[in-house]
Amino acid sequence: MSTCARAALDLREPLAGTAATARTWLLVEQPGPWGARALTASRLDPALGAALEAAAESTGVRLALIRRPGGQPADPGGPRVYAAHTLPGRAWTHTARLADPEALRALDLPALGAGDPASFEALGGAPYDGPPLALVCTNGKRDKCCAVLGRPLAEELAQAAPEAVWEITHLGGHRFSPTLLVLPHGYAYGRASAPEVKEILRATAAGEVVVDGCRGRSCWERPGQAAELALRKRLPGAGPDDLAVTAVRGAAPRWEVTLDHRDGRRWRVTVAEGASHPPRPESCDGAPAAPRRMDVLAVREG
Repeated sequence: MSTCARAALDLREPLAGTAATARTWLLVEQPGPWGARALTASRLDPALGAALEAAAESTGVRLALIRRPGGQPADPGGPRVYAAHTLPGRAWTHTARLADPEALRALDLPALGAGDPASFEALGGAPYDGPPLALVCTNGKRDKCCAVLGRPLAEELAQAAPEAVWEITHLGGHRFSPTLLVLPHGYAYGRASAPEVKEILRATAAGEVVVDGCRGRSCWERPGQAAELALRKRLPGAGPDDLAVTAVRGAAPRWEVTLDHRDGRRWRVTVAEGASHPPRPESCDGAPAAPRRMDVLAVREG
């Protein structure tokens, strides 16, 4: 039986410009089963989940639940929570343990979205100084490809780096499974194998960016994601803080994206929105459609 991931792979649907958009990620450990809308369909209090979901709207914060691979329970110290801001030059990742998740109601989500960790620190959050984090989407209630392809990847990675690997409820783009998010910089990847992810984590720890298999950096809107990745292919030594999207002009289906290097160089990248043909399902239970894609038409320096 065909799956959405198999169809997208067979049709060579491009990955660039398909990452979920978020300047800041708020990740709450919640072991146990997850529903399709996990914040209100898990062992987390659904009233709390709904309140956080509503409070995060239009703040630049994206919420998700996480758990350790293999059904491990939370540590006795309480569930782990991460807040991670992903803008280049301003990226940070903080972590905390909460005896009571209700404390999350006190977070200033607009401030977190803008990159201010003060309200998270007030809950006991402190800078995370561990290895880069790999968050693999495994929520089969959203799409079976996430479970069938994501869970084995997460379990294999956890054998090598148990502290660095988490399952996550939703990253979008089921058809690119297995998908993952890598922190602290917020690059998302698709169709990833365990050896490839291990290389991504090694490179991230070394201050490098792996472009192959990358969907984009979550802090940018999709035209910016595609433009940055196209430029990185021309500048393979550029680190995560070297390039920033500084302007996006235009509207669908065409944009002019400006990217600045911290050494003073500047590029303008033309990005067009197209449709992927022939139609294919964007999720295993979905009807065939022509997914939107970001095509880079030109890259000009100066």
